[in-house]
Amino acid sequence: MIRDIFLTVNLSDSWTAGQQIVRVSAAEAVFSSLRKAIEAGRLPVGTRLSSEATLAQQYGVSRSVVREALRSCASLGLTETRTGKGTFVISDYVGGDLALGQYSARELTEARPHIEVPAAGLAAQRRSEDEVQLLRDIVAAMDREEDPEAWVALDATFHAAIARMSGNRVFEKVVSDIRDAMAYQSETLNMVAGRQADSDTEHREILDAIEAASPEQASAAMRRHLAAVDAALDRVLNR
Repeated sequence: MIRDIFLTVNLSDSWTAGQQIVRVSAAEAVFSSLRKAIEAGRLPVGTRLSSEATLAQQYGVSRSVVREALRSCASLGLTETRTGKGTFVISDYVGGDLALGQYSARELTEARPHIEVPAAGLAAQRRSEDEVQLLRDIVAAMDREEDPEAWVALDATFHAAIARMSGNRVFEKVVSDIRDAMAYQSETLNMVAGRQADSDTEHREILDAIEAASPEQASAAMRRHLAAVDAALDRVLNR
């Protein structure tokens, strides 16, 4: 049964010295278990996974936790869900890109700097006090949020709010169109690469620059954030 799991990493010859304790969520634990089983061949390519309800019972977690773990497996290209048939193992290794619904991680990486960097600059230039307060509220909620799925929803709301604050309806529409893909990407990177805490810091830097009405700093902060996301993708995909 998986609830919250504490993984210990021994950093010296003595098992009592230099020990680090890392807290992982139930979804991370389920994802890690499934990924290891697939990559080790215990769940060979072609295997039909048990239903969400069965996996939830086996792991002792909710179906939403299992669903979250399966989404990350699918994003890494390890599994595929076929309507009416179930979820199947389609690869035993992570490919060179992430499948994020309608778009891929590569496509997001190529497009987002051309959209969100100038949008952040315009948001800093055109924002109202009410809009700044909205961003403050979102960032504060993200800092407090412990549920991974809820955090991802707030992350998408943060980026959509900045696009809307830019006053450019093209930027707003494009970010709205890729919102689901960005959410899938954030969810996977948080689970696989532990991005959530770093993202919180980067979001605060973007907020601070917009609040200071500095287009240059806001654009630079958004550029750093997107570069950090790209670097995490590189690590995950072993580019």
